[in-house]
Amino acid sequence: MRRIISLFICVLCCTFTLLAQRAPAFQVIPLGVKGGIDETNLSAYMVAPVNSNDFICLDAGTIHAGLKMAVKNKVFNTSTSDVLRNYIKGYLISHAHLDHVSGLIINSPADSSKTVYATQKCMSMMQNHYFNGETWANFGDEGPGYQIKRYHFKTLNIHQEVPITNTDMYVTAFPLSHVSPFESTAFLIRKQKDYILYLGDTGPDKIEKSADLKNLWMAIAPLIKKKQLRAMFIEVSFPNEQADTALFGHLTPNWFYKELKVLQQLTGEKALKGFKTIITHQKPPVEHMLKISEQLQAQNNLGLDLVFPEQGERLEF
Repeated sequence: MRRIISLFICVLCCTFTLLAQRAPAFQVIPLGVKGGIDETNLSAYMVAPVNSNDFICLDAGTIHAGLKMAVKNKVFNTSTSDVLRNYIKGYLISHAHLDHVSGLIINSPADSSKTVYATQKCMSMMQNHYFNGETWANFGDEGPGYQIKRYHFKTLNIHQEVPITNTDMYVTAFPLSHVSPFESTAFLIRKQKDYILYLGDTGPDKIEKSADLKNLWMAIAPLIKKKQLRAMFIEVSFPNEQADTALFGHLTPNWFYKELKVLQQLTGEKALKGFKTIITHQKPPVEHMLKISEQLQAQNNLGLDLVFPEQGERLEF
């Protein structure tokens, strides 16, 4: 009888352990998912631990229109202004192209005090070209022009983990190449022992004559093998018909899978099966976006769990 009870307890513990492992760690609200043309739907993703309203916004191409959609979808039971001012605790900007920062700029007069995080080159571009007192008022606490000091500009050092202010999350920045020598950034977000990875715009290593993606894969491979990396956001901007000479620092499905096979060599053949992979930055027109999705699914011999996010629709990982 004791053996039966012990066996039951063991099975029960294992069941609870498996359930705990499957429980989501992060929630994501896409505010913008496209890679161009549609100014109401450009790259921006709110991320927070599950059951928390302390979000960081990964890039900020579109803010207000995305918040309106999320409120319409009842993701938030409050106003867009309340979410902007009180739920978004800061911004992580991968690079300073307008389709990744225009929402931050335009919404700054209505925003509350918070931190904007970026690498040195990205921060310098934003300060010199946008928040400079001429193109736009300087809402930051550094840079040219009169400093309104609504935003604290926090420069990130590559490969150095730092806490994200007013949240329970931490971030580590990794370099990416986006039409060499122009730089973009990947952000590895941590909450306790769980991680989520966001890549800004990036070209393939071979085209960019870079090792940035390979170095990033080497850093995250152990987390994938331990199943600590819950999901990865990565761009695929063009269908396979796009010529290599016209990638402009972006990926196609072919190049996406070439890069992911490099990652697979580091994780082992089975580690990527079922791995949540959120496809970002698909460029219109709609026909091209549909083709990108079809090609990605048709070529998916790695067993990835491909996710195509929709603006204002909540996801959990």
